[in-house]
Amino acid sequence: MVSLFKQALESGKFVVTSEVAPPKGINLEKMHHHIELLKDKVDAMNVTDHQSSVMRFPSLGGVLLVKEMGGEPILQMTCRDRNRLALQADLLFAASKGINNVLCLTGDSVLLGDHEEAKGVFDLDSSQLLAAIRRLEKGKDLGGNDLDGRLAFCAGAIVTPEANPIEPQLIKFEKKIEAGAEFIQTQAVYDLDNFKKFMDYARQFPVKILAGIILLTSAPMARFMNKNVAGVNVPQELIDEMASAPKGRALEKGIEIAGRMIKRIRDERMCDGTHIMAIGREELVPDIISAAGLTSDPPLPLRHHDIENK
Repeated sequence: MVSLFKQALESGKFVVTSEVAPPKGINLEKMHHHIELLKDKVDAMNVTDHQSSVMRFPSLGGVLLVKEMGGEPILQMTCRDRNRLALQADLLFAASKGINNVLCLTGDSVLLGDHEEAKGVFDLDSSQLLAAIRRLEKGKDLGGNDLDGRLAFCAGAIVTPEANPIEPQLIKFEKKIEAGAEFIQTQAVYDLDNFKKFMDYARQFPVKILAGIILLTSAPMARFMNKNVAGVNVPQELIDEMASAPKGRALEKGIEIAGRMIKRIRDERMCDGTHIMAIGREELVPDIISAAGLTSDPPLPLRHHDIENK
């Protein structure tokens, strides 16, 4: 089956995706609110998978909720927590429930999260998970055994365009495409001139690329990311702009900056869309979309039946 997200990617429109974070617990009220708020404003919603190695309600449960509420879900899967048997089993379950978009991630170290005593699995990495998906689609599991029933996924991965040095990222980028990635959601980009250089290289490959935009909420947050988040580089002029915001207005300035960046990405046709990460402030994504002038380009309408994949 062809997913609505895949249709959007292939339509030529400027695609907009965002994230919803599952709760730490079973109170899904806030997640319900965010899904309801975003489902008609974005083309698809990623549901994060124990982001930053913090244990939360499962991504698989989250994508089912998105689908039940009428949104288009993207299942994030990390290789950190499950071996190849569990990963394949989760993919089969997802496919059986009509979840057909997957973002493949290797996963952060458990030392970054709230269960430092946990053991990372890493039986596969993101490229191998992509290859496993393509193998499942051909009717075979990783043990070479036949599968009963057909499945199809729109599968993607990530890249970090602002990594320094960039060469290892480019090697991983090519490897992921060779393994079957159809779309790439980038890690946060703030230096758009540098991002254009990356896109000059990336355009030679048959893959759709969505520029990752993380909402800045304060100048200290920007400085923290520069110091602590690998592959993120917030230019000093943006930090100064955030710092110059009137007291109590930094968040508005962050929304303005995010909207301005997305608008430039779209106007200059740098890539195929954007992936907005508000990190705990998902209710602000519609404001970012509005600031970017994207309200006139809505997601593809939901339909009762997907189109058969030829």
